[in-house]
Amino acid sequence: MTVVGYTRVSTQDQNLHSQTDALTAAGAEQIFTDKMSGEKAARPGLDDCLKYLRADDVLLVYSTDRLGRSMTDLVMIVGELHRRNIQFRSLTEPFDTTTAGGELFFHICAAFAQMNGRIISERTTAGLAAAKARGRVGGRPTVMTPDRIAFAQQMRADGATWQTIAATLQVGSASVLRALTGAPENVPARLT
Repeated sequence: MTVVGYTRVSTQDQNLHSQTDALTAAGAEQIFTDKMSGEKAARPGLDDCLKYLRADDVLLVYSTDRLGRSMTDLVMIVGELHRRNIQFRSLTEPFDTTTAGGELFFHICAAFAQMNGRIISERTTAGLAAAKARGRVGGRPTVMTPDRIAFAQQMRADGATWQTIAATLQVGSASVLRALTGAPENVPARLT
């Protein structure tokens, strides 16, 4: 079993000393680092760390916010570690999957994160349905105003192509086609 550490600070001018010292004192034999915001999807140090880890190793972090961008992200990472038979420990929180109690605590947190994701999804769906019932739809407003539609209809009646109409109105051909054929905004129009 190898204890492997991972540290991260949000900016280049911050230092990792306090995290690396704590991880080393807790037995980390190898430490991977990143100096970037946790919001960044690409974290090369974390990628290298995850590739380095083997079955029966332990991933050690100073705190969970150094590893995951959110509880959902943390649950996904630790879930993947679990599938690979790799344990996870945080020095400052009660996350320690090497113990039965720590594993139980993690699973409870994972269930809350999953429930929170479902609640957000349900609220979003309900909000969109309520807006739609009031005649509001999401997305950008159409570029095809009633005046532009009337002008485009006249041009089309005079034999202009979709591309010519679009160039004249300085809009996309698909916007013109959808406006004149009545295709819904979320359906890609085909130029024929």
